[in-house]
Amino acid sequence: MSIFRQALGDAFGELHPAMQRRFALVPGQRSIGRGVMSRIWRGPAYMTPFLALGAGRHLLFPESGTEIPFTIENCGYGDAFGREAVSFVRTFEVAPGLRRRFDAAMVLDPERGIVDFLGTHHHVAAALELEVRDGGLELSSTAQSIALGRWWPLPAWATGHARVRESYDESSGQYVIAVRVDHPLCGPIFGYEGRFTAEFDTGPPPTSLLPTRERSLPPAREASWP
Repeated sequence: MSIFRQALGDAFGELHPAMQRRFALVPGQRSIGRGVMSRIWRGPAYMTPFLALGAGRHLLFPESGTEIPFTIENCGYGDAFGREAVSFVRTFEVAPGLRRRFDAAMVLDPERGIVDFLGTHHHVAAALELEVRDGGLELSSTAQSIALGRWWPLPAWATGHARVRESYDESSGQYVIAVRVDHPLCGPIFGYEGRFTAEFDTGPPPTSLLPTRERSLPPAREASWP
């Protein structure tokens, strides 16, 4: 049973059937989506160095634009800690010859729900809240920790909050996605919105989609974690 079906319980059945298929991946199953981002945006110019720093580890990136081709690759797999995981690897053709990636892997903590590990080295972990609305799925990040030798909980003032909305448009046969990251002090940081179609397959995940380093979950005793 997929980690999203487990996390959502009966609400999983309220997803559009096409959404159920995308979020029902278990180890050995894959999907690849191809489409166009109608818009990729970033916050104020002073955020550029921060976004550029994240690009090296496939976290965030400073480029923006419109009508940008992209792919999103999802693979179910078992990670080094014996957990069932699902990759979310997004590749954006931000300019001719220039690609940017935004990598994540999601796992299920039986006590805390879905946890999202970000970047190639899983430097950031975010607890997620999931909600089914009108057949689509909304994911919102809550508590976060950063790995600097060990896990350190991020205080609220230092935490960027991500909101993801994905749905399925029957009229076009496309998935619709919108992502927005805001900071309580800096305001809007980064986001994108677009559409894609998806194909499904079976097989082990390509090495290129797996993280360089996997990490254990942040300790539950941290006050900022559920």
